Amino acid sequence: MSQANGKQLLSFIPAQGGRCSEDVALQIEAAIVSGAVRPGESLPSEREMQALFRTGRGVIREALRALKEKGLLEIRKGARGGAFVREPDGSNVGRSLALLLKLHHVSPEHVIEFRESMDRTITVLAIARGEASEKQRLLSGALRLREAARREPPDLDVLAEMDRDLNLSFGRMARNPVFEWVMSALQEGFGSRDHALYEDAEFREQTTDNWVETATRIAAGEPLKALSSIGHHYVLLRRRIQAGGGAGLAPTEFPSPCPDGGEHAGPVQDSGAA
Repeated sequence: MSQANGKQLLSFIPAQGGRCSEDVALQIEAAIVSGAVRPGESLPSEREMQALFRTGRGVIREALRALKEKGLLEIRKGARGGAFVREPDGSNVGRSLALLLKLHHVSPEHVIEFRESMDRTITVLAIARGEASEKQRLLSGALRLREAARREPPDLDVLAEMDRDLNLSFGRMARNPVFEWVMSALQEGFGSRDHALYEDAEFREQTTDNWVETATRIAAGEPLKALSSIGHHYVLLRRRIQAGGGAGLAPTEFPSPCPDGGEHAGPVQDSGAA
């Protein structure tokens, strides 16, 4: 690295290929991924990058715009402005995943099936790896959610945010960053499906009771009972979506359980934290 105007400059090579902006973006992305430039740090100025990449201002701006859309950069204006590396989060992943599934017309049942399987794994890991203080905070948060849901009229935006925070806390307890990122992405892209549960008074009461039950069983270190609660959450969610609950959610056909309680093609009865 070299110095210019008191700022460290990254070592880039001149842009090459038919799409210079793509080459510039790839080099900057590689520098971010490698840790050569860290979250909160700024890139060289546009003028410095023009010299480093031996290309024009338009190419640099196009590359920065692409990296901003990926969620890697934040562009600040003013005397202290510039391109700053962002702390990575799941918001862009969530939006991209939501768009991908919409474009491919993935059914709500497939999304729910994936989420339920993930929550079951997180539940076992959270019980095994989560600290006692984290488990207690999860339970306290679930109790606050139930209390807030009982107020009249309920503030659906507040309930949705509380539900989201509980899910993110639940994901962190697995001590696996991949689960945490995927949970964050799912909350960003598909929170509206869970929010549908809070729009109806009966489902709202059952959902918040289920959250308390799930958190209680996780805190008590009871994996089988916690998994049963997880399953029940998704039974509720399937029923709500099947009934057409939630803005923009059409009624969806799901296989029905066999009346004799035997084997069936429908959802497994068991669910809670999500």
